[in-house]
Amino acid sequence: MGTLTNLPDEAPSSLPQWLQHQARRHGADVALRHKHLGIWQVRTWGQVAEEVQRLADALQARGFSAGATLTIISRPRPQALLAALAAQWLGGVASLFDPLEPATGQVQLLGTLQPDFVLVEGREEILRLQAAQVVARVLVYLDKRGLPESIPFVQALDYAALIAQRPVAERAPQGLGQETAFVFYRQGAQAIEQQRLSHAELLQEGQRLVARESLGRQEEALVARGFASGGQARYLLAPWLIAGFRLNFPENLATRDRDRRELGPTLVAGTRETYERLHGYALERLPEPGSWSRKLVNWALATEPGVLQRHLGGWLVRRPLRDVLGFTRTRVPLLVGDTLRAETRVFFETLGIRVRHCSDSVEWTSPVSTAENVTEDWIERQSQWA
Repeated sequence: MGTLTNLPDEAPSSLPQWLQHQARRHGADVALRHKHLGIWQVRTWGQVAEEVQRLADALQARGFSAGATLTIISRPRPQALLAALAAQWLGGVASLFDPLEPATGQVQLLGTLQPDFVLVEGREEILRLQAAQVVARVLVYLDKRGLPESIPFVQALDYAALIAQRPVAERAPQGLGQETAFVFYRQGAQAIEQQRLSHAELLQEGQRLVARESLGRQEEALVARGFASGGQARYLLAPWLIAGFRLNFPENLATRDRDRRELGPTLVAGTRETYERLHGYALERLPEPGSWSRKLVNWALATEPGVLQRHLGGWLVRRPLRDVLGFTRTRVPLLVGDTLRAETRVFFETLGIRVRHCSDSVEWTSPVSTAENVTEDWIERQSQWA
């Protein structure tokens, strides 16, 4: 996107503007890496900005405009992140759903929301949309393996084919700082609850974290889960755009621990489940209780170690355990959401990993009109696909 270098140098006030800023200043630097078939695939900042605008152009040509919402149901993939930025580039909103959540609740939620523009990973997510009787105007899929020849949506489009098209015209991002960047939904006791995050709020929190942790372009961050929570968006996405470090996506969830060990990320933003799973993973690999080697481990993992325990135990036990977990180089371990159980927190602290808790402080509200949005027009569209 050569014309980016000719844009005026203004202070970015939205996520896409920060992407544009990084592409203009550091276009040849690596922004994203994604492991595919055992090989790390690389995208530079310039390539990321170009792909985002290509997708934005494709969405706009199919009716997506300012204020519209792009619903994204995908596991950790760079394309899902870039699709969110493409929607925001046009002044729209990204709504993220985690396909690992139970299908029943998600189907009910999607059935009520009835999204018009949807990006899914592949077959399993399309089946959820069908179970929810969603009649999306535009559906974009990332993985076509296992898909039927005829997909029951007005426009079912291959992501790879969309971004292969050249952009219609270069343009500045349309999203404004105070506008909503992300909306998250959950089923409350009485109604669907929503959490909205503006560009300004995300950038404010991101700038705070960058300053507090002295984050720079040298950081390596692993995206083990998608940005399907407000905390992940605030504490990983915004800092990535502001500081300009590298985001790394594992090949899949089954390889995330191996990929973490290979990568050695300096920044980790995980949930309570992430840290507790790793705690359990480490405990499974400890020697049998009562053995001399287990006694050595217990001695080295004392909560108040002496000088010998601190130095010798560090080399013999704590450092190898950090290697096993992929935390060898980690200097910024962040916890997003619920707090850790005491035993998990103490375990990581004995390894010299002091997990910093970042609370998800934005309130959830119950939109009065959500349940009422299932209008006669929606009912009529459903009957067309019955």
